[in-house]
Formats: sequence, structure tokens, C-alpha cells
Amino acid sequence: MSTNTSTLKMKLLIDTKAKRVVFAEASKEVVDFLFSLLTLPLATVVNMLDTGSLPGSFGNLYGSVEDLDDGYVLPCADKESVLHPAVVPSAATSLLLPAPESGQRGVTFFTCSRNFYSTCSYYVAETKGVTCPCCSNKMDTTLNLKIVADGGSGSNMQNAGSMAMATGAAAAKGGLVQGVVTYTVRDDLTVTPMSTISGISMVNAAGVADFAALQEKTVLIGYAEGLAIVKASLQSKTVLTDVFLANKRRRG
Repeated sequence: MSTNTSTLKMKLLIDTKAKRVVFAEASKEVVDFLFSLLTLPLATVVNMLDTGSLPGSFGNLYGSVEDLDDGYVLPCADKESVLHPAVVPSAATSLLLPAPESGQRGVTFFTCSRNFYSTCSYYVAETKGVTCPCCSNKMDTTLNLKIVADGGSGSNMQNAGSMAMATGAAAAKGGLVQGVVTYTVRDDLTVTPMSTISGISMVNAAGVADFAALQEKTVLIGYAEGLAIVKASLQSKTVLTDVFLANKRRRG
């Protein structure tokens, strides 16, 4: 479970009679979070959720790799790279994945000491001295991963993968969308810039018959809500209603 405590705020417009969310008013930070869900590898999503509750068959694929005996895996292949692929830092990872320890300035990895095969360089280890999956030598050559601040003139990155992580960190800091406007998020997670006309159009499209039944509600998106949004988005067209009004629907 994530140890992150960050939260986001979003304002819902609810049809209290139909017990559904008509649309939500969202800030740049919320929209950046929603859009950055697209950057999560499928294996990461499956790993975050209970595979038994996932619709479709991706949970079965994940379980099959997890249960595969090492004797059937190629010497230079690594199951962990499939089950736990590298993730580019983003608003989604900040909310849903474990945060680094306080004060951490970089992460140390280790590479093969001999690089006997060219594919040895494809692998890094978190623990010094483990066996290289390609040539069986020790992985004890230090590789320091540093996140480079915006505008930095130099880089301590030693490979393209590290450079990509730095680029991802910068993108996570800045996000994707402009912050000078507010956005609307429909129940099915369709996101558009907000305007008076678009708001009226969405209310009409939702078939709201009694405007007196409309109610505003501010909700928080933390780890639990973020994870629920990920899960609901894989199986529903009424994500916001399912996540934030589920109890009301059951009582109704």
C-alpha cells in the first residue's frame, strides 16, 4: 500500500434524485492525475489492484508469469521486469505508488561487473553482488540515478533509461495541461476545458429534469479514491458515480 498522504480536491455536481454525478469541476492537478494514468504500464495497474477482481484476462496473464517456474525462463530474461516494469514518474505515481524515503536525493543501482554479453547492460539490480541473469557474474558496479532539476546543465545519468526517468520527473512536476483554466470531467472521465455553455450542455445531455435536485459536493482524491478510479475506469462508464456515490446507490 502507498505511504503517500497527498490529496486532490474536485467539486461534483450531483443529481440527487437519479443518484449520479452529472459532471465534476476539476483543477489542473486533478486532470494531470487522470491523464497520467495512461502512462502506467498494465502490469503496474494489475499489481496495484486485486487480480481476482479485475475484469477480463490480464489478471490471469500476470498470475501466469508470476507462477512460471524459472526453468522455463530464458537465462537473459527477467520475470521481474515484466511483473514490475519501470514506471516514469507522474502525478499518478505520486499519488498511487510508494513515495521515496524522506531526504532521498538519488537511488543507487548496480550493473554487471564484466558485461560479458552485450545484453548484460540491460539489467540493473537494487542489491549489490547479486548474480547477473546473463553471464552469472556479480552485479557490483555502482550506477547512481539522479533526478535532474529543470534547467540543469549537466547530468549524472549513465544510460538512456536514466535519462528517461529524469525527463519523466520533469513532466511529473509540470504535468500536461495548462493551469489557467478549470476543467470539467464527465462521469465517463471525458475531460474538456470548462465553460458556462459546456456546463449547461452537460446538464441537458444528462436529462436532468429537476434542477432543484442538483447539489454540489467537494470530494478528496487520496490513495484509496485514486485506486478506486483506476479500477472503475477499467470496467465502467460511470466512474465518478461508482467511486463517490457508491454507498448512496446501495442505500437507494
